Amino acid sequence: MDVTTEAIDRVRRFTRFYTRRIGVLQEGLLGSRFSLTEARVVYELAQRNGVTASELGKELGLDAGYLSRILRGFADAGLIVREPSRHDARQSLIALTSEGRAAFAAIDARSRDEVAAMLARLAEPDRARLVAAMRSVEDLLASEPARQADCVLRPHRPGDMGFVIHRQAVLYHQEYGWDESFEALVAEICAGFIKSFEPGRERCWIAEIDGEIVGSVFLVRQSDEIAKLRLLYVEPKARGLGLGQRLVRACIGFAREAGYAQLTLWTNDILHAARQIYVAEGFRLVAEEKHHSFGHDLVGQNWALDLAPGEAGT
Repeated sequence: MDVTTEAIDRVRRFTRFYTRRIGVLQEGLLGSRFSLTEARVVYELAQRNGVTASELGKELGLDAGYLSRILRGFADAGLIVREPSRHDARQSLIALTSEGRAAFAAIDARSRDEVAAMLARLAEPDRARLVAAMRSVEDLLASEPARQADCVLRPHRPGDMGFVIHRQAVLYHQEYGWDESFEALVAEICAGFIKSFEPGRERCWIAEIDGEIVGSVFLVRQSDEIAKLRLLYVEPKARGLGLGQRLVRACIGFAREAGYAQLTLWTNDILHAARQIYVAEGFRLVAEEKHHSFGHDLVGQNWALDLAPGEAGT
């Protein structure tokens, strides 16, 4: 079917309007030193603990030479650091320095404030219409299903622990009939994570689709050599997208880069979907024991994954 001139002109008009509205035509995005492309690179780096230049270029669809110049400028400004990958010495992992994370935090806060101010001018029904329209544009123009392509993993921030505790308590009660003692356990784990958090050795990943939390997982230090995967969960609406596997792989990759020799976890045999992921990623069952917890008779299982280079689960 031929595309009408009217349709083309309308799309171009919207593009001109929106780029002007959000300030991307200015020399520095949101009053920062960064161009739009540079700000997007900083954003992607902030979502990861370490990434190769080739992975970053593929994710953003950037020319390798152009990306290299951007990264060289970031390095000269002290915003990034490169370190050899423990898993593959031929690869260098790029990560933001403390200065880089501070720069990201500033531009991220400015962006949130400006979008909040724009939305505040609209009545609540109009805000809902705007968000729905934007989601429709995104879904229609995406080269792959938007809900799969745009699921992002980010570090935790204030408020996330309360949400994780609430959702896990609700879901495990709905799906398995577990009582409030499970909620108490999740709350204890989350509180302990926040109180003794060790950056570089521990991590929480929050999975989001369209700004909505749809899953999470934690990696905590058990000893200098052993890390523990905890509290993996995926919302029902996000199941079937491979998100559980992605969260587990994030834990495995981080544990390797942090220098742990082994990754362990505790689960129950009725959690079939999670156990399938663990098996697929190379975990081995090392012990199991019957117990009565959360109002039910269960079989607890301990699993372990050795993290030597080349092991399954990479």
